[in-house]
Amino acid sequence: MKGTPWEQMTIPHLAKSRVSILHVLVVALSMALTFSAWHFSKKQAESRIEQRFEASRDHIVGLLRDRMRKYEDALWAGVAAMESHDSDMTRAQWRTFATHLRIDEKYPGINGIGVIHFLSDQSLNTYLNQRRGERPNFNIFPPHDHPTYMPISFIEPEEINAAAVGLDVAHELNRRTAALASRDTGDAQITGPIVLVQDAGATPGFLFYAPFSRGGVPAELGDRQNRIDGVVYAPFVVRKLLDGLLAKDLRHTSISISDAGETIYDEHSSTEELHDPAPMFSEDVQLDFYGRSWTLGIRSNLAFRENNSYVQPTVILVGGIVIEALILSLLIMMVRANRNAVAYADKVTEDLRIEQQKLVRSNEELERYAYAASHDLKTPIRGIGGLTEMLKEDLEDYLSAPDANPGIAMSLDLILDRVQRMTDLTNGIIEFSRVGAQSEDGSPLDLSELMTSLASDFGLSPHQIELNSSVKQVSTDPIGLRRVFENLVGNAVKYHDALDNLKVSITCEEALDGLAFSVTDNGPGIDEKYQERVFEMFQTLRTGDAPESTGIGLAVVKKAVEVHGGEVTLISNTGEGAKFSFQWPKGSKPDVAQGAWMAA
Repeated sequence: MKGTPWEQMTIPHLAKSRVSILHVLVVALSMALTFSAWHFSKKQAESRIEQRFEASRDHIVGLLRDRMRKYEDALWAGVAAMESHDSDMTRAQWRTFATHLRIDEKYPGINGIGVIHFLSDQSLNTYLNQRRGERPNFNIFPPHDHPTYMPISFIEPEEINAAAVGLDVAHELNRRTAALASRDTGDAQITGPIVLVQDAGATPGFLFYAPFSRGGVPAELGDRQNRIDGVVYAPFVVRKLLDGLLAKDLRHTSISISDAGETIYDEHSSTEELHDPAPMFSEDVQLDFYGRSWTLGIRSNLAFRENNSYVQPTVILVGGIVIEALILSLLIMMVRANRNAVAYADKVTEDLRIEQQKLVRSNEELERYAYAASHDLKTPIRGIGGLTEMLKEDLEDYLSAPDANPGIAMSLDLILDRVQRMTDLTNGIIEFSRVGAQSEDGSPLDLSELMTSLASDFGLSPHQIELNSSVKQVSTDPIGLRRVFENLVGNAVKYHDALDNLKVSITCEEALDGLAFSVTDNGPGIDEKYQERVFEMFQTLRTGDAPESTGIGLAVVKKAVEVHGGEVTLISNTGEGAKFSFQWPKGSKPDVAQGAWMAA
């Protein structure tokens, strides 16, 4: 080892600095992977839950629209019945119609179906005589000042609606306004919020009208106003409508309905059994139909929260933290060992030769320690993987069930993927630690046989690896040279987007100071701005669809070459492949231990 005593003393400190950068890279990469996976999984779970709420919202809105259309069909059936009798059905005939309509079976939530006649002062007495012929005590109530009378002539079932018979809907603004709107538009209309006279609970309700006239509803507004005979109507208590629409125990949301700012139905009260004071989702939906605008407030309840909790992101985060704790433990041990080595080296100042020997020995121990620590780390990693596999097997029946939560299987697969990633990282650290740790003896490396072996190892055809060399065998560190070629060819295979078209050309030329090798491939190439970084630990140019890499292979190549006093260079342009060149000794073996210490 050459250099002044001061230069010799600062080398351990440089090594310490480089190890610190390595620590930062490892921890930052591991943390980034863990939190990226956790964040992605969390977003996916939140998106799925939001989609479930939106599906529940759309289901409720669709049910309400469909049910109102079904009620409208019942009203138009009544209109058809009235018009078929020239707007003059009797109480008995209407009862027969309503009985065959079977509203209690086919139209849950409806309070009944009846007829309202439109009368003037001239037609009032004739109408009263006709009604009293059917029901002697029939009266119109209450009195009012409006010029048109709109009494309820009959309604079925009459038992629960008897209080409404004879009620003149013209007496009250909301009832009268919707009835006149139905007359003027010729369409079905609903009233604003009212309280039904037959509702003992005095809860919010509304009426649903459909107009009828002799000969059908005219096309012109004036004709509709002059020829109107009345409306077929249905009274609704909003509470009963919602019970008939979708019972609370069949949904995971609570509902409120307001009309023109007035709440007519509300399940958001804290007294509700499944009330969620801080709902996961809440949305107001505007429903414009039948002349009114309803605001439908939909909120998730406790049942929704219970059925849509997710553990997948937590599992990923916990698994990642466990792996990071293992990495951190390894790095802390390496830092402590390195500090101890540096502190020890700083104290040895008496003899430069003794200092060099002790420092080399200390670094050799450190390399072995890193190797042993990485090797020992495999055991808990394999344990995590094994436990995950056992858990996956134990849950096999559940995961294959139709109602299984797919997020659990995804989480288990992500843990196994991270375990494999950690295994690859520890293997890479072990390989990097072993490079140059000692002179590796072995039989001379036959380059032709090496090409055949590489083609077989990477699943390539023999013609895909071409050798141009006047040198047949290399005796200097054949194991290390094989490791260099395996990483370079493996790198070309890993990043080539069409493996069948891969072509690798290897050349070897004799030079004054050794052998000059080059490995050229026809892959995608490496952008010039990344060419320095690719030789650093844990650096990879992996894209979204490329295979995952540890980013250690080219660092191993660089260290193995530099241990033997050589240098690796890269020439590449994007889309034009890459050419890696390096030197290798051909004669007596260099001082490998010294080279390893200098490169550490």
